[in-house]
Amino acid sequence: MLADIKFLELKNVKLVMDRGFYKKDNIDALYKNNYKFLIAAKTSLKFVEEKLKEVRGKMTTRPFFISDYNIYATSYNVKWDYTEVKRSGEEIKKDKRMYMHIYYNDQRATDDRITFNGYLDLLEEEILTSTRNPKHEKAYNKYFKVKETPKRGISVIPIQEAIDKHLKNSGFFILLSNGIKDKVEALEIYRGKDVVEKAFNNLKERLNMRRTSVSSDLNLEGKLFIQFVALIYLSYIKKQMSDNSMFKKYTLQEVLDEIDVIEKFEYPGKKMRIGEVTKKQEGLYNMLEVKSPTLL
Repeated sequence: MLADIKFLELKNVKLVMDRGFYKKDNIDALYKNNYKFLIAAKTSLKFVEEKLKEVRGKMTTRPFFISDYNIYATSYNVKWDYTEVKRSGEEIKKDKRMYMHIYYNDQRATDDRITFNGYLDLLEEEILTSTRNPKHEKAYNKYFKVKETPKRGISVIPIQEAIDKHLKNSGFFILLSNGIKDKVEALEIYRGKDVVEKAFNNLKERLNMRRTSVSSDLNLEGKLFIQFVALIYLSYIKKQMSDNSMFKKYTLQEVLDEIDVIEKFEYPGKKMRIGEVTKKQEGLYNMLEVKSPTLL
């Protein structure tokens, strides 16, 4: 992608990436080319696990709590083992500065445990019903001891040590950066990536742009313009909801559904009339910092 947009001659490029892009070669290349980056990383990485050991037991105490996001967070300065191979084949190794931001979310921890236990239920059922999936063989052996006797049939005993090892990092997530040292700023920027991704999803799904369904270039241009304006509205609403902590009570769809039922009546030569607006709807308009229809 960077090679494709090189003709734009962009300066001070900063990359925000999910953990699917994490690879030592990628990080080394970013350092080599002086790109600033923010990237998610797995908790199982060795140098991440070392820091988690230091903080895991005290992470859920008051000093780590970030009220605006209802999460716990802390940061560390760490060293990145940078490797560069010259054209001559010479290998250069040096330490590079990196910031590691560690976050813990109670709800995420609960969701992780529920999801994993559901996975264990599936594995256990497959073993007991003799419908084992070849793709799950490694997991069967990792998380269960299986015994089979002529009288009692198949019995399954969980290997708790392996289960505990998997669950110990539930609720934790990691962000790495070579330029952002503040944990809150790093979180806000990373979540901003989610806004962009959801904007594209809104275009495809909510605004029906998965298929253009037009018969001419002129119609396509008109539809794109309308979709672009609609996306501005959606992005604004989402930002206001985030800034005013509305996501604690509502989803974006719930807000849109609540406002959508307000009716407007127009008659030729008569003044426009607005239908009933409830106190709840008035409150939503106030939080979104938009004039209520009753004031129009």
